[in-house]
Amino acid sequence: MVMHETLIALTLGLIGGMIPGPVITAVFTEILQSGFKGSLRIIFVAMFVETLVAVVSLRVFSLSGLDEAVFRILSFFGALVLIWISTSLWKVRTLDTGEKVIFTNWKIVVMILSNGVLWTYWITICIPKAILLSEQIMFGDYLFMALVQIGWLISTLLMAFIFSRFRSLLSKPGIIPILFKLFALIFIYFAIDMTRHSILFFMNR
Repeated sequence: MVMHETLIALTLGLIGGMIPGPVITAVFTEILQSGFKGSLRIIFVAMFVETLVAVVSLRVFSLSGLDEAVFRILSFFGALVLIWISTSLWKVRTLDTGEKVIFTNWKIVVMILSNGVLWTYWITICIPKAILLSEQIMFGDYLFMALVQIGWLISTLLMAFIFSRFRSLLSKPGIIPILFKLFALIFIYFAIDMTRHSILFFMNR
Protein backbone atom coordinates (compact mmCIF):
# COMPACT_ATOMS: atom_id res chain seq x y z
CA MET A 1 0.00 0.00 0.00
CA VAL A 2 2.82 2.39 0.89
CA MET A 3 4.68 1.58 -2.31
CA HIS A 4 1.48 2.14 -4.29
CA GLU A 5 0.99 5.60 -2.76
CA THR A 6 4.60 6.61 -3.38
CA LEU A 7 4.31 5.57 -7.03
CA ILE A 8 1.15 7.67 -7.32
CA ALA A 9 3.01 10.65 -5.83
CA LEU A 10 5.88 10.32 -8.32
CA THR A 11 3.46 9.87 -11.21
CA LEU A 12 1.46 12.96 -10.22
CA GLY A 13 4.68 14.96 -10.30
CA LEU A 14 5.86 13.52 -13.61
CA ILE A 15 2.55 14.31 -15.27
CA GLY A 16 2.29 17.72 -13.61
CA GLY A 17 5.66 18.79 -15.02
CA MET A 18 4.50 18.04 -18.58
CA ILE A 19 1.16 19.82 -18.39
CA PRO A 20 1.32 23.18 -20.24
CA GLY A 21 1.14 26.08 -17.83
CA PRO A 22 2.68 29.46 -17.00
CA VAL A 23 5.91 27.96 -15.62
CA ILE A 24 6.67 25.68 -18.58
CA THR A 25 5.82 28.52 -20.97
CA ALA A 26 8.24 30.81 -19.11
CA VAL A 27 10.89 28.07 -19.27
CA PHE A 28 10.46 27.65 -23.03
CA THR A 29 10.64 31.42 -23.48
CA GLU A 30 13.89 31.62 -21.51
CA ILE A 31 15.39 28.73 -23.49
CA LEU A 32 14.83 30.65 -26.72
CA GLN A 33 16.42 33.75 -25.20
CA SER A 34 19.30 32.28 -23.17
CA GLY A 35 19.49 28.56 -23.82
CA PHE A 36 18.90 25.55 -21.59
CA LYS A 37 21.20 26.75 -18.79
CA GLY A 38 19.31 30.03 -18.60
CA SER A 39 16.06 28.19 -17.96
CA LEU A 40 17.43 26.29 -14.96
CA ARG A 41 17.02 29.32 -12.67
CA ILE A 42 13.31 29.53 -13.51
CA ILE A 43 12.86 25.80 -12.96
CA PHE A 44 14.57 25.73 -9.57
CA VAL A 45 12.96 28.95 -8.32
CA ALA A 46 9.59 27.52 -9.40
CA MET A 47 10.34 24.25 -7.62
CA PHE A 48 11.31 26.07 -4.42
CA VAL A 49 8.16 28.20 -4.45
CA GLU A 50 5.90 25.29 -5.36
CA THR A 51 7.42 23.26 -2.53
CA LEU A 52 6.55 26.09 -0.14
CA VAL A 53 3.02 26.13 -1.56
CA ALA A 54 2.77 22.37 -1.00
CA VAL A 55 4.01 22.47 2.59
CA VAL A 56 2.02 25.57 3.58
CA SER A 57 -1.19 24.32 2.01
CA LEU A 58 -0.70 20.93 3.69
CA ARG A 59 -0.22 22.42 7.16
CA VAL A 60 -2.78 25.22 6.88
CA PHE A 61 -5.48 23.12 5.27
CA SER A 62 -5.05 20.19 7.63
CA LEU A 63 -5.09 22.46 10.69
CA SER A 64 -7.74 25.02 9.79
CA GLY A 65 -9.73 23.58 6.87
CA LEU A 66 -9.21 26.82 4.91
CA ASP A 67 -11.94 27.35 2.34
CA GLU A 68 -11.12 26.86 -1.32
CA ALA A 69 -12.59 30.32 -2.01
CA VAL A 70 -9.38 31.88 -0.69
CA PHE A 71 -7.36 30.21 -3.42
CA ARG A 72 -9.95 30.98 -6.07
CA ILE A 73 -9.66 34.68 -5.19
CA LEU A 74 -5.91 34.37 -5.73
CA SER A 75 -6.65 33.32 -9.31
CA PHE A 76 -8.07 36.74 -10.17
CA PHE A 77 -4.79 38.37 -9.14
CA GLY A 78 -2.85 35.65 -10.95
CA ALA A 79 -4.77 36.33 -14.15
CA LEU A 80 -3.65 39.97 -14.06
CA VAL A 81 -0.02 38.88 -13.60
CA LEU A 82 -0.22 36.56 -16.61
CA ILE A 83 -1.75 39.28 -18.79
CA TRP A 84 1.01 41.67 -17.69
CA ILE A 85 3.69 39.14 -18.72
CA SER A 86 1.90 38.43 -22.01
CA THR A 87 2.13 42.09 -23.03
CA SER A 88 5.93 41.85 -22.82
CA LEU A 89 5.98 38.61 -24.80
CA TRP A 90 3.80 40.10 -27.53
CA LYS A 91 6.33 42.89 -28.21
CA VAL A 92 9.32 40.60 -28.81
CA ARG A 93 10.50 40.63 -32.43
CA THR A 94 14.09 39.39 -32.12
CA LEU A 95 16.29 37.84 -29.44
CA ASP A 96 18.35 41.00 -29.09
CA THR A 97 19.20 41.83 -25.47
CA GLY A 98 17.05 44.94 -25.48
CA GLU A 99 13.92 43.00 -26.34
CA LYS A 100 14.38 40.15 -23.90
CA VAL A 101 11.57 39.32 -21.51
CA ILE A 102 13.17 39.25 -18.08
CA PHE A 103 11.73 36.68 -15.70
CA THR A 104 12.99 38.07 -12.40
CA ASN A 105 12.78 35.85 -9.33
CA TRP A 106 10.02 37.94 -7.79
CA LYS A 107 8.00 37.80 -11.02
CA ILE A 108 8.25 34.00 -10.97
CA VAL A 109 7.26 33.92 -7.30
CA VAL A 110 4.21 36.15 -7.84
CA MET A 111 3.18 34.18 -10.92
CA ILE A 112 3.20 30.93 -8.94
CA LEU A 113 1.74 32.19 -5.65
CA SER A 114 -1.14 33.86 -7.45
CA ASN A 115 -2.00 30.72 -9.40
CA GLY A 116 -5.16 29.59 -7.64
CA VAL A 117 -5.29 26.48 -9.85
CA LEU A 118 -1.97 25.35 -8.35
CA TRP A 119 -3.24 25.81 -4.80
CA THR A 120 -6.45 23.99 -5.66
CA TYR A 121 -4.44 21.15 -7.26
CA TRP A 122 -2.55 20.60 -4.03
CA ILE A 123 -5.66 20.89 -1.86
CA THR A 124 -8.01 18.68 -3.86
CA ILE A 125 -5.60 16.04 -5.19
CA CYS A 126 -2.25 15.90 -3.41
CA ILE A 127 -3.06 16.79 0.19
CA PRO A 128 -5.76 14.14 0.73
CA LYS A 129 -3.42 11.44 -0.61
CA ALA A 130 -0.50 12.83 1.40
CA ILE A 131 -2.54 12.69 4.61
CA LEU A 132 -3.52 9.11 3.78
CA LEU A 133 0.15 8.14 3.51
CA SER A 134 0.93 9.89 6.81
CA GLU A 135 -1.51 7.53 8.48
CA GLN A 136 0.54 4.57 7.25
CA ILE A 137 4.11 5.76 7.90
CA MET A 138 5.64 8.56 9.94
CA PHE A 139 6.06 11.79 7.93
CA GLY A 140 4.32 10.09 5.03
CA ASP A 141 2.65 13.37 4.06
CA TYR A 142 6.01 15.08 3.59
CA LEU A 143 7.37 12.05 1.73
CA PHE A 144 4.39 12.21 -0.62
CA MET A 145 4.95 15.93 -1.29
CA ALA A 146 8.69 15.40 -1.83
CA LEU A 147 8.06 12.63 -4.39
CA VAL A 148 5.55 14.81 -6.26
CA GLN A 149 8.15 17.58 -6.48
CA ILE A 150 10.91 15.18 -7.57
CA GLY A 151 8.65 13.88 -10.33
CA TRP A 152 7.81 17.46 -11.36
CA LEU A 153 11.50 18.39 -11.49
CA ILE A 154 12.42 15.34 -13.60
CA SER A 155 9.70 15.89 -16.19
CA THR A 156 10.19 19.67 -16.34
CA LEU A 157 13.94 19.31 -16.87
CA LEU A 158 13.28 16.68 -19.54
CA MET A 159 10.76 18.90 -21.34
CA ALA A 160 13.16 21.85 -21.18
CA PHE A 161 16.09 19.80 -22.49
CA ILE A 162 14.06 18.38 -25.40
CA PHE A 163 12.78 21.85 -26.29
CA SER A 164 16.34 23.26 -26.14
CA ARG A 165 17.44 20.75 -28.82
CA PHE A 166 15.18 22.61 -31.29
CA ARG A 167 16.38 26.07 -30.22
CA SER A 168 18.45 26.73 -33.37
CA LEU A 169 15.42 26.04 -35.57
CA LEU A 170 13.00 27.99 -33.39
CA SER A 171 15.38 30.97 -33.05
CA LYS A 172 15.21 31.96 -36.73
CA PRO A 173 14.22 35.66 -37.15
CA GLY A 174 11.02 34.92 -39.05
CA ILE A 175 9.82 32.46 -36.43
CA ILE A 176 10.61 34.46 -33.26
CA PRO A 177 7.74 37.04 -33.47
CA ILE A 178 5.21 34.30 -34.21
CA LEU A 179 6.50 32.04 -31.44
CA PHE A 180 6.51 34.74 -28.78
CA LYS A 181 3.02 35.90 -29.78
CA LEU A 182 1.97 32.27 -29.36
CA PHE A 183 3.49 32.27 -25.88
CA ALA A 184 1.65 35.51 -25.12
CA LEU A 185 -1.65 34.00 -26.24
CA ILE A 186 -0.99 30.92 -24.10
CA PHE A 187 -0.51 33.15 -21.05
CA ILE A 188 -3.72 35.00 -21.88
CA TYR A 189 -5.53 31.68 -22.25
CA PHE A 190 -4.36 30.61 -18.79
CA ALA A 191 -5.49 33.98 -17.40
CA ILE A 192 -8.95 33.59 -18.93
CA ASP A 193 -9.19 29.96 -17.85
CA MET A 194 -8.20 30.79 -14.24
CA THR A 195 -10.74 33.61 -14.13
CA ARG A 196 -13.50 31.49 -15.66
CA HIS A 197 -13.03 28.66 -13.19
CA SER A 198 -13.02 31.07 -10.26
CA ILE A 199 -16.21 32.81 -11.45
CA LEU A 200 -17.94 29.46 -11.93
CA PHE A 201 -16.80 28.38 -8.47
CA PHE A 202 -18.42 31.43 -6.83
CA MET A 203 -21.56 31.17 -9.00
CA ASN A 204 -22.10 27.56 -7.94
CA ARG A 205 -21.62 28.14 -4.22
